[in-house]
Amino acid sequence: MKRIVLGCDEAAFEFKEEIKAHLESKGIEVIDMGVHDTNPSMYPETAITAAEYVRDGKADHGILMCGTGIGMAISANKVKGIRAAVAHDSFSIERSILSNNCQFVCFGARIIAPLYAKTLIDRWIELEFSNENSARKIACIDAYENGGDNDAANH
Repeated sequence: MKRIVLGCDEAAFEFKEEIKAHLESKGIEVIDMGVHDTNPSMYPETAITAAEYVRDGKADHGILMCGTGIGMAISANKVKGIRAAVAHDSFSIERSILSNNCQFVCFGARIIAPLYAKTLIDRWIELEFSNENSARKIACIDAYENGGDNDAANH
């Protein structure tokens, strides 16, 4: 069973609650990093804490939500080893795993309806990274992140 960490800001609090209930109804273990109300919050703190959970192996994947998903993705991607993508359509959700081995998907509560997000999440949790062509590209990203140059994966 997968463990999924959830995080949101105040703009996506109700959206997150719907996603949380959906995942729990499927028997998925959810780690809720908040926020827990609609009071103003600092989304980078939530995203970074959630990303650290995945980086440290305390969760397998994560779903982050804010008004657009963009700020959450930017924040999570600052955590070494984490790949997060905004994905509001089925092709992007599939490529986030199949081509990019993302640990996080990010949604904009002001962009996508919760019902459609649940459909995308159902597909997302079924996917596994296995693309040999993309593995070299991910290795290049990892090498750069670890201090190598932009061509590090080719050597």
